[in-house]
Amino acid sequence: MSAPQRLGILLSGRGSNFLAIADSIAEGRLRGADIAIVISNKADAPGIAVAAERGLPARVIEARGRRRAEHDEEIIACLREHRVDLVCLAGYMRLLSPDFVRAFPQRILNIHPSLLPAFPGLDAQRQALEYGVRVSGCTVHFVDEELDHGVIVLQKTVPVLDEDTAESLASRILKQEHLAYPEAIARVLSGEYEIVGRRYLPRRNKAS
Repeated sequence: MSAPQRLGILLSGRGSNFLAIADSIAEGRLRGADIAIVISNKADAPGIAVAAERGLPARVIEARGRRRAEHDEEIIACLREHRVDLVCLAGYMRLLSPDFVRAFPQRILNIHPSLLPAFPGLDAQRQALEYGVRVSGCTVHFVDEELDHGVIVLQKTVPVLDEDTAESLASRILKQEHLAYPEAIARVLSGEYEIVGRRYLPRRNKAS
Protein backbone atom coordinates (compact mmCIF):
# COMPACT_ATOMS: atom_id res chain seq x y z
CA MET A 1 0.00 0.00 0.00
CA SER A 2 1.41 3.39 -0.96
CA ALA A 3 1.95 6.05 1.69
CA PRO A 4 -0.84 8.61 2.12
CA GLN A 5 -0.35 11.85 0.23
CA ARG A 6 0.33 14.81 2.45
CA LEU A 7 -1.94 17.85 2.61
CA GLY A 8 -0.96 21.33 3.72
CA ILE A 9 -3.92 23.42 4.90
CA LEU A 10 -3.80 27.23 4.88
CA LEU A 11 -6.47 29.15 6.79
CA SER A 12 -7.16 32.59 8.23
CA GLY A 13 -10.35 32.04 10.25
CA ARG A 14 -12.58 29.33 11.63
CA GLY A 15 -11.50 26.77 9.05
CA SER A 16 -14.82 24.99 8.54
CA ASN A 17 -13.59 23.53 5.25
CA PHE A 18 -10.42 22.36 7.02
CA LEU A 19 -12.66 20.53 9.50
CA ALA A 20 -14.67 18.98 6.65
CA ILE A 21 -11.43 17.69 5.13
CA ALA A 22 -10.11 16.42 8.48
CA ASP A 23 -13.42 14.69 9.26
CA SER A 24 -13.51 13.09 5.81
CA ILE A 25 -10.05 11.64 6.39
CA ALA A 26 -10.86 10.47 9.92
CA GLU A 27 -14.11 8.82 8.80
CA GLY A 28 -12.49 7.07 5.82
CA ARG A 29 -14.37 9.00 3.16
CA LEU A 30 -11.19 10.65 1.89
CA ARG A 31 -8.67 7.86 1.55
CA GLY A 32 -4.97 8.04 0.81
CA ALA A 33 -4.50 11.45 2.42
CA ASP A 34 -3.15 12.82 5.67
CA ILE A 35 -2.95 16.39 6.94
CA ALA A 36 0.76 17.11 7.28
CA ILE A 37 0.54 20.73 8.50
CA VAL A 38 -2.05 23.43 9.17
CA ILE A 39 -0.76 26.99 8.74
CA SER A 40 -2.48 30.25 9.62
CA ASN A 41 -1.43 33.82 8.96
CA LYS A 42 -3.34 34.87 12.10
CA ALA A 43 -2.51 33.74 15.63
CA ASP A 44 -6.12 34.13 16.78
CA ALA A 45 -7.65 32.06 13.96
CA PRO A 46 -10.05 29.55 15.55
CA GLY A 47 -9.03 26.94 12.97
CA ILE A 48 -5.44 26.84 14.18
CA ALA A 49 -6.60 26.21 17.75
CA VAL A 50 -8.83 23.36 16.58
CA ALA A 51 -5.94 21.82 14.64
CA ALA A 52 -3.81 21.84 17.76
CA GLU A 53 -6.66 20.32 19.80
CA ARG A 54 -6.89 17.49 17.27
CA GLY A 55 -3.17 16.81 17.57
CA LEU A 56 -2.38 17.99 14.05
CA PRO A 57 0.85 19.85 13.34
CA ALA A 58 -0.05 23.55 13.37
CA ARG A 59 1.96 26.70 12.86
CA VAL A 60 1.22 30.42 12.86
CA ILE A 61 3.19 32.46 10.33
CA GLU A 62 2.04 36.03 10.89
CA ALA A 63 1.54 38.19 7.82
CA ARG A 64 1.02 41.55 9.49
CA GLY A 65 3.77 44.06 8.70
CA ARG A 66 5.58 41.81 6.25
CA ARG A 67 6.00 41.89 2.50
CA ARG A 68 3.90 39.28 0.73
CA ALA A 69 6.87 37.66 -0.98
CA GLU A 70 8.78 37.32 2.29
CA HIS A 71 5.77 35.90 4.10
CA ASP A 72 5.04 33.44 1.31
CA GLU A 73 8.68 32.34 1.24
CA GLU A 74 8.41 31.26 4.88
CA ILE A 75 5.17 29.37 4.22
CA ILE A 76 6.70 27.62 1.19
CA ALA A 77 9.63 26.54 3.35
CA CYS A 78 7.26 25.20 6.01
CA LEU A 79 5.23 23.25 3.44
CA ARG A 80 8.40 21.76 1.98
CA GLU A 81 9.69 20.92 5.46
CA HIS A 82 6.52 18.86 5.97
CA ARG A 83 6.83 17.28 2.49
CA VAL A 84 3.41 18.50 1.37
CA ASP A 85 2.03 17.04 -1.86
CA LEU A 86 -1.10 19.21 -2.18
CA VAL A 87 -1.83 22.64 -0.71
CA CYS A 88 -5.48 23.35 0.21
CA LEU A 89 -6.64 26.90 0.90
CA ALA A 90 -9.46 26.79 3.44
CA GLY A 91 -10.60 30.34 4.02
CA TYR A 92 -7.09 31.72 3.53
CA MET A 93 -7.65 35.44 3.05
CA ARG A 94 -4.46 36.40 1.26
CA LEU A 95 -3.49 36.36 -2.40
CA LEU A 96 -0.57 34.07 -3.11
CA SER A 97 2.53 35.51 -4.73
CA PRO A 98 3.59 34.27 -8.19
CA ASP A 99 6.57 32.53 -6.57
CA PHE A 100 4.21 30.59 -4.29
CA VAL A 101 2.10 29.43 -7.24
CA ARG A 102 5.21 28.40 -9.17
CA ALA A 103 6.51 26.45 -6.16
CA PHE A 104 3.48 24.11 -6.31
CA PRO A 105 2.35 24.04 -9.95
CA GLN A 106 -1.18 22.61 -10.26
CA ARG A 107 -0.82 21.47 -6.63
CA ILE A 108 -2.77 24.26 -4.91
CA LEU A 109 -6.55 24.06 -4.52
CA ASN A 110 -9.02 26.71 -3.40
CA ILE A 111 -12.76 26.70 -2.81
CA HIS A 112 -14.92 29.70 -3.65
CA PRO A 113 -18.62 30.27 -2.80
CA SER A 114 -19.89 30.91 -6.32
CA LEU A 115 -20.06 29.19 -9.67
CA LEU A 116 -16.91 30.66 -11.15
CA PRO A 117 -16.19 32.56 -13.30
CA ALA A 118 -19.22 34.39 -11.88
CA PHE A 119 -18.70 36.53 -8.80
CA PRO A 120 -15.01 36.20 -7.93
CA GLY A 121 -13.51 37.94 -4.92
CA LEU A 122 -15.19 38.95 -1.68
CA ASP A 123 -18.92 38.84 -0.85
CA ALA A 124 -19.72 36.38 -3.62
CA GLN A 125 -23.11 35.51 -2.13
CA ARG A 126 -24.15 39.16 -1.94
CA GLN A 127 -22.93 39.65 -5.52
CA ALA A 128 -25.11 36.72 -6.62
CA LEU A 129 -28.21 38.13 -4.92
CA GLU A 130 -27.68 41.61 -6.29
CA TYR A 131 -27.25 40.24 -9.79
CA GLY A 132 -30.46 38.25 -9.50
CA VAL A 133 -29.18 34.79 -10.40
CA ARG A 134 -31.48 31.85 -9.71
CA VAL A 135 -28.67 29.33 -9.14
CA SER A 136 -25.42 29.74 -7.24
CA GLY A 137 -23.05 27.25 -5.61
CA CYS A 138 -19.38 26.62 -5.01
CA THR A 139 -16.28 25.90 -7.05
CA VAL A 140 -13.09 24.00 -6.25
CA HIS A 141 -10.33 25.12 -8.56
CA PHE A 142 -6.59 25.05 -9.01
CA VAL A 143 -4.88 28.27 -7.99
CA ASP A 144 -3.00 30.30 -10.56
CA GLU A 145 -1.61 33.83 -10.45
CA GLU A 146 -5.01 35.50 -10.95
CA LEU A 147 -7.82 35.84 -8.42
CA ASP A 148 -10.30 32.93 -8.44
CA HIS A 149 -9.20 32.04 -11.94
CA GLY A 150 -7.52 28.62 -12.14
CA VAL A 151 -8.83 25.47 -13.81
CA ILE A 152 -12.10 24.23 -12.29
CA VAL A 153 -12.05 20.75 -10.75
CA LEU A 154 -15.58 20.50 -9.38
CA GLN A 155 -18.70 22.61 -8.88
CA LYS A 156 -21.87 22.06 -6.85
CA THR A 157 -25.06 24.07 -7.34
CA VAL A 158 -27.45 25.66 -4.85
CA PRO A 159 -30.79 27.25 -5.81
CA VAL A 160 -31.24 30.90 -4.90
CA LEU A 161 -34.56 31.33 -3.09
CA ASP A 162 -36.73 34.43 -3.28
CA GLU A 163 -36.44 34.92 0.48
CA ASP A 164 -32.68 34.44 0.61
CA THR A 165 -30.34 36.85 2.32
CA ALA A 166 -26.59 36.79 1.77
CA GLU A 167 -26.29 34.97 5.10
CA SER A 168 -28.90 32.28 4.35
CA LEU A 169 -27.47 31.66 0.89
CA ALA A 170 -23.94 31.48 2.31
CA SER A 171 -25.08 28.90 4.87
CA ARG A 172 -26.56 26.59 2.23
CA ILE A 173 -23.56 26.99 -0.05
CA LEU A 174 -21.23 26.17 2.85
CA LYS A 175 -22.91 22.78 3.29
CA GLN A 176 -22.08 22.00 -0.33
CA GLU A 177 -18.53 23.27 0.13
CA HIS A 178 -18.01 20.69 2.87
CA LEU A 179 -18.98 17.97 0.41
CA ALA A 180 -17.20 19.38 -2.61
CA TYR A 181 -13.74 19.99 -1.16
CA PRO A 182 -12.95 16.43 0.00
CA GLU A 183 -14.37 15.08 -3.27
CA ALA A 184 -12.18 17.41 -5.32
CA ILE A 185 -9.10 16.53 -3.26
CA ALA A 186 -9.72 12.84 -3.89
CA ARG A 187 -10.00 13.50 -7.62
CA VAL A 188 -6.72 15.40 -7.72
CA LEU A 189 -4.82 12.94 -5.54
CA SER A 190 -5.94 10.06 -7.76
CA GLY A 191 -3.97 11.54 -10.65
CA GLU A 192 -6.62 10.18 -12.99
CA TYR A 193 -7.17 13.37 -14.94
CA GLU A 194 -5.63 15.66 -17.50
CA ILE A 195 -5.91 19.38 -18.10
CA VAL A 196 -6.67 20.39 -21.67
CA GLY A 197 -6.68 24.15 -22.11
CA ARG A 198 -8.81 25.29 -19.18
CA ARG A 199 -10.69 22.00 -18.86
CA TYR A 200 -10.21 19.40 -16.14
CA LEU A 201 -10.96 16.04 -17.77
CA PRO A 202 -11.10 12.68 -15.95
CA ARG A 203 -9.13 9.99 -17.72
CA ARG A 204 -11.32 7.29 -19.23
CA ASN A 205 -10.19 3.68 -19.07
CA LYS A 206 -9.88 2.37 -22.60
CA ALA A 207 -11.76 -0.79 -23.32
CA SER A 208 -9.44 -3.75 -23.82
